[in-house]
Amino acid sequence: MKIFKFSILILFIAACNAPQAVYDYDQEVNFDQYSTYQLFPDFRTGLSQLDESRLTESLVSALPQKGFSKGDADPDIYVNVYTEQYQQDNRSRVGVGFGGGGGNVGVGVSGGIPVGQMDTYLRLTFDFIDVEKDILVWQAVVESPFKFDADPKSKQEQFNKIVAEAMEGYPPKK
Repeated sequence: MKIFKFSILILFIAACNAPQAVYDYDQEVNFDQYSTYQLFPDFRTGLSQLDESRLTESLVSALPQKGFSKGDADPDIYVNVYTEQYQQDNRSRVGVGFGGGGGNVGVGVSGGIPVGQMDTYLRLTFDFIDVEKDILVWQAVVESPFKFDADPKSKQEQFNKIVAEAMEGYPPKK
């Protein structure tokens, strides 16, 4: 029984730290027609040059698993990614309270004091743009906790997880 409780706790903690994605797509599009891709000509993610190359490496290795090949001359799809960084309260608090009472009346006041720093999150938006029609046909928005001061290997692993979560929704299930 102790192992079961411990397993549930580990799963809960892991689920809170995993990237989460939201997908949107054009319902009129036949996604079977797309087989070649290129990165958008003006591909700028907003990340550092090293992090952008890590993200690109993850993306380039994930796209063939979805049936894409790199199209040099005339691709079917442009892939664009842009990022947004934000900070969110880490919700760790130390509670402080005091109160008093007498007879049938009681009064109390309490509050939480934040502990630690704000958590940094990265929101990546993946756009698939039909080259011929010049329209957005598929989009994934992935939010994930991200440590910019992590070592390069950890960053690459995090980008791999983010890209895998984004590509999970392609092609869309109609």
